[in-house]
This record gives sequence, C-alpha cells and structure tokens, in this order.
Amino acid sequence: MKKTSLIGGIKENFPSGLVVFLVALPLCLGIALASGAPPLSGVIAGIVGGLVVGTLSNSNISVSGPAAGLTAIVLTAITDLGAFELFLCAGIIAGLIQLILGFVRAGSISNYFPNNVIEGMLAAIGIIIILKQIPHALGFDKDYEGHESIFDNGLNFGYFTELFGAVQPGAIIITLVSVGILITWDKVHTLKRIKMLPGALVAVVTGIVLNQIFKMTGSSLAIQPQHLVSLPVPQSLDDFKNLVTLPDFTGFTNPKVWIVGATIAIVASIETLLCIEASDRLDVQRRITDTNLELKAQGIGNLISSFIGGLPMTSVVVRSSANANAGATSKSSTIIHGILLLICVLSIPVVLNLIPLATLAAVLILVGYKLAKPATFKHFWHLGKFQFIPFVATVVAVVATDLLKGVGIGLAISIFYILQGNMKRAYYLSKEKLDDADGITIKLAEEVSFLNKAAIKKTLKNIKANSTVTIDARGTSYIATDVLEMIQDFANIRAKEEDITVELLGFKTSYRDYERDEDSHILVTHRRAM
Repeated sequence: MKKTSLIGGIKENFPSGLVVFLVALPLCLGIALASGAPPLSGVIAGIVGGLVVGTLSNSNISVSGPAAGLTAIVLTAITDLGAFELFLCAGIIAGLIQLILGFVRAGSISNYFPNNVIEGMLAAIGIIIILKQIPHALGFDKDYEGHESIFDNGLNFGYFTELFGAVQPGAIIITLVSVGILITWDKVHTLKRIKMLPGALVAVVTGIVLNQIFKMTGSSLAIQPQHLVSLPVPQSLDDFKNLVTLPDFTGFTNPKVWIVGATIAIVASIETLLCIEASDRLDVQRRITDTNLELKAQGIGNLISSFIGGLPMTSVVVRSSANANAGATSKSSTIIHGILLLICVLSIPVVLNLIPLATLAAVLILVGYKLAKPATFKHFWHLGKFQFIPFVATVVAVVATDLLKGVGIGLAISIFYILQGNMKRAYYLSKEKLDDADGITIKLAEEVSFLNKAAIKKTLKNIKANSTVTIDARGTSYIATDVLEMIQDFANIRAKEEDITVELLGFKTSYRDYERDEDSHILVTHRRAM
C-alpha cells in the first residue's frame, strides 16, 4: 500500500480542508457551549485534532475534534467536579488510557462492526445533522449542538411550535440561496473543475454579503448577532492568554477525576473506532486505517488538548463526511483545516463572526442528505431482511437515543440474525418429513456449536423407531462437546432401545479421542448398527 505523504496533495486537498474548516468552526464553538466549557476550548480541540492527530494518524479521510457524543459526559463532569480546570486533568488521564489501549492493540475490535450497522450509523447521523440544522436554517438557534438525540426527555411538540413561530425570513433566504449555490456547484461540470474555489466557500461569502446588504439597507431581513458565528475576539496578547485555561494538577488526587477520565477514554475510543470504520467506507480508494495507531494518535491529541485548555476529542463523522464529500484524497486536508482554524482564530475572528449560521446549516444539510440518501435504504432493502432490519434498527436507535446506544442495539439485532442463521444451517436433512421417512441422512455443517444443540436435539427426538439414520460429519471441522455427547447418547442408548440403525460417518471413535487430539479434524469413520 502506498504510504500516506504528510505534504502530499496540498493543492488538491486545500478546497476540502477549507470546507471542513468552515464546517468545524461553528461545531467547535457550539459543542463547547453545550458542554458548559469556555468557547475557545472547543476551537483548541479542533486545532489539535487537525494538526496533531491529523499528522500522527494514517487515516486519509477522518477528521478529529470535539464530539457531540461527549457533551453530556463533559457537562456532567464539569458540574460534578466544580471547575473546568479539574476536568482538564480528566482529559489528560483519558489521553493516557487511550495511549495504553493503542499499545495493547485494542483497536482490532473495530473489525467486528458489521457493514449494515456502520452504514446505519452513517445514515442516522445524516438524519440527525439535517434535523439539528433545520432550526439554524430557519433562524432559530435555541440550542446549537446539544445532544445527539432529538428526543431529549421525550418528543417536545412545544419546541416545534416555538421553532416555527420564530422563523426569520432573512435566514430562510440565505439558506435557500446557499443550498442553490451548493447544488449548482455540484451539478455544473465547469464549476466543479474550479477546485480552489469550493462551493461551500462561495455559499459562505454569498451569505455574508447578503446579510451585509440587509443591514446596510435597514431591512428587517437582517440576521441578528445571535444567529451568527460567535468567536472570542482578543484585543491583545494578554487577552488571548486569559482565554486559555490551564489544568489544575491537584485534580490528580481526586478519585472522581480518574473515574471521569476512564469514562471519557472508553466512550471516546469506541466512538473513534466507529467513526474510523465509517470514514474508511467513505474513502473512494477504500484505504484501511491502522486503528491501533489511531488510538495512539487520539491519546496524544487528548493529552495536548487538555494541557492547553481544550476539550477531549474523537474522530467525528460529520467533519469526516464533509471532508470526503469535498473530495479529500489524503490526510493533508485534515491538517489544512487545523492550520486554517489556528490562523483565523488568531488573525480574523471579526470576519468569521460575520458568517450566518444559516449558510453553514445549508452546507451541513447537504452533507446529511448524502449520508442518509434514499438510495442507501433501497440498497439494503434489496439485500434482504437479514441486512435491512439491523440497518434500519441502527438508524432508528441512533436517532432516538445516541450513537453508542444505537450502535449497540444495531449490533445486538445483527448478532441475533447471525445466530438465527447459524442455528438453521447446523445440518441438512435428506428428507423434510421425519414421520414418513425410513432412511434419514443428517449432514452436519462445517461448524456445529452449542447454539445448534436445540435444533439437532429436536430432529433426533422426532426420529421414529425402526428407522435407519446416517449422521454425516465428514465435512465438519468442529463440533461442540455437548453436541457430541448428545449424538453419542442417541446412538448408544436410545437407538438400542428403539431398534434404530445409526451410521456415524466422519466421527472419531469416542469422545476421549477428541480430548486427546484437539488440533485434528474429525478423522475416523465409525459405523454402529443396532
């Protein structure tokens, strides 16, 4: 596999890095506010996620930063600990634990996430993105980021009444114009070739210009400051220093800090592995990320972020999908987004604060649509119910609860269907109706586990007296010991009592032979005629 170059493809990836920067900036601020942390802490995490994690990771598409999935944990932890400075110690602990997880190769658990669950998670996140951005598209920014679920404390119909009662026509106009620009840029071949001028940047500039025109003409369509990007504007170096919060190292003596750190490490690692798996599927070149290296990179990133006052981070699907959709080909796109965050926060925060959230909502709504497009649902429908049901269950569960719970439910349903299929494929009968069959052949599958015991037991129970039964294990490489004992009991006890002729093919002569020769396959043909 071709090694990822740190500086490779800068020209090709600058447009995608710019798009991710435009998406990441308000998300960093919104997540910090939703977490009860200083606004700059989210931006610091985004910068570290781009520069540090982007450099150390070998993922070509994934973008790291503060994650909505951690907001509830962070908010509760800061409240319980009583100070953000103490919470930063928990972030350092989380980073250390992630480093350890990387070294013990815990990243391999991502190989056990089924594709239908991963695709369901992506589609659900797309739906959540759209639902979360509708208020901003309408000019109603009551809660920028909040939790990943739209059903917090039940479905709040009063919220929807309040939402549509507070619609801002100016925000709607900017949203529609921005969506129009983005769709046009994506459809018109000539415009798509202008790679250094991405549609998202044109949409953002147009949104700023439109709002400034509304303001200069005194129009009621002008968007109010609370519906614009809000970034701290330091007037001097001392002001900037005051915005950065450093950890209170006395927190390392507090057991609660260690518990919070361990919790963040586990949740952040699982979310990262899920998002890495999803990001690899978004990569058109289908390159595979070293998940153990990713955990190490995330651990170092969280260590540095917490040391300089930043929030904990994970690999984030929203930014990663925006990165992939913008045409990123290497991790230089992620690094560029981190550089842009750093430069703009230091140099032009006043200009950034002119960006309407409505135009950023338009960018994210189209990202969400691409993740949850109807074609994906149609694809899994055609694959059959064993693929479609876990996929849809994951979508519904992630939207209704949160990412981890939803994926857990999807995994449980997927495992259920796997086990059900495994139990059905334990053996093959030569005759379907046992009550009419005098000669029966039971051909065992390649692997017969304890999960198949009930099905085989039921079949043996229904075999009538004076029959001839052949149990063929010549193509079987593994049989669970409890299934073996059940077959032996049938052949040696019940068959003798009911005058059933039993022929065992491919079995060893006794159960003890299996104990003495655990590494070999079933070798000996054994025939028993009653």
